[in-house]
Amino acid sequence: MDNDSTERIVAGLRQWIATAAPGAQLPSNRALVAQYAASPVTVQKAMRALRGLGLVESRPGVGTFVRAVRTARPPDYAWQTAALGSPQVRLPGPSTPMRSAAPDVIGLHSGYPDRELLPQRLVRVALARAARTDAALTRSDAAGLSELRAWFATELAESCPAGVTPPAPRDVIVLPGSQSGLSSTFRALVGFGQPMLIESPSYWGAILAAAQAGVRLVPVPSGSSGPDPDELARAFAETGARLFYAQPNFANPTGAQWDSELTRQVLDVVRRHGAFLLEDDWARDFAIDAAASPVAALDDAGHVIYLRSLTKSVSPAIRVAGLVVRGPARERILADRGAESMYVSGLLQAAALDVVTQPAWHSHVRALRHQLRVRRDLLVSAVTEHVAAGHLDRVPRGGLHLWLRLPDSTDLDRLVRDCETDGVLVAAGAEWFPAEPAGAYLRLNYSGPDPARFAEGARVVGAALARQAG
Repeated sequence: MDNDSTERIVAGLRQWIATAAPGAQLPSNRALVAQYAASPVTVQKAMRALRGLGLVESRPGVGTFVRAVRTARPPDYAWQTAALGSPQVRLPGPSTPMRSAAPDVIGLHSGYPDRELLPQRLVRVALARAARTDAALTRSDAAGLSELRAWFATELAESCPAGVTPPAPRDVIVLPGSQSGLSSTFRALVGFGQPMLIESPSYWGAILAAAQAGVRLVPVPSGSSGPDPDELARAFAETGARLFYAQPNFANPTGAQWDSELTRQVLDVVRRHGAFLLEDDWARDFAIDAAASPVAALDDAGHVIYLRSLTKSVSPAIRVAGLVVRGPARERILADRGAESMYVSGLLQAAALDVVTQPAWHSHVRALRHQLRVRRDLLVSAVTEHVAAGHLDRVPRGGLHLWLRLPDSTDLDRLVRDCETDGVLVAAGAEWFPAEPAGAYLRLNYSGPDPARFAEGARVVGAALARQAG
């Protein structure tokens, strides 16, 4: 019998149980087979469902009975308060970009591209192929598969100008996603309670990783073109920090891309202070109107640590990233990774390598540029038309997001609630600030599902803002 028959029996017995006394015996399975004209297997499935709901209990050799209602004593976990003590660091709850959206909701909040923008066939074939190799049965080297390390090194080397020694495979550490690379770098090179410079606004995941590591964040103002080199130099001098975290290409959330002059100035500041720049090249594969230009390609003295993730562009199920780091800093970070997770799944590494070394990967990235341009322009047009009170400082030349400035009087919490009530998920910009927000912002994702509904989503945001304005 099909599921409809099971559900019919469950519904009928639930009505009977609702009027029965606790401990009352249910009809036998044989009687239920006759009553509902169902097979014994279907009746057994219905009884299992009722037991799963806690409505009945079986007594072997006797029968099935209506379960007596018992008032459970609430568990007492108060003892853990003393055992745990006060946390050294209070971490925020799950970030808005990580929320799942119901199918009928317009999701402008996410931090990941929609699956239709992923190389789905390449990923499925790569995983199947990797499962047939030794990678499925053996552990990887602590630093990662040699072939994948070579790929990360070669990709960065292609951007190195003459006179700069390109990275070698030995300079690469393969990571289980970029988030783990952030955490390990902050722990190994900064340390608990020590200062670290970070663009403001900046990636919420980096802010979270710094909080987890107990790092003291020092915000450096960063606008639509990137950070102010003078402010960066002042922050290094005042704090003695030895690491600056930044996203020079298509920054999340602002979309900023450093020009060549700013890149030179920032590198000069970092070198002058004997510090590190942790370059998070998260959007390498999401260029639209301009190519990503890694700052690390200009440095061979170990000042720039280069983080390159494949998770967003290949598949969120393949959490693989590469960290290019030279000198003793590499050994410190590798030691931290070994203590944290020992090694990265060889199966996922093999699948990631398979995807990015296929000729079809380059075709996919070229096609993705066009798809992102169409989606970005759709959302820009929708916001311009329907969110009159909003202002875009720049149209990003790559990445996945718009950074929308709102009036300072905006109640962001209320705006987010009102939009969700009307079926639209948006992300309040406060999560991207390492200190107090410099204004009221929304981060809107143009790589999410169903771009045909961008205009509808923008209308909801505009209407919610208009209600606040009175």
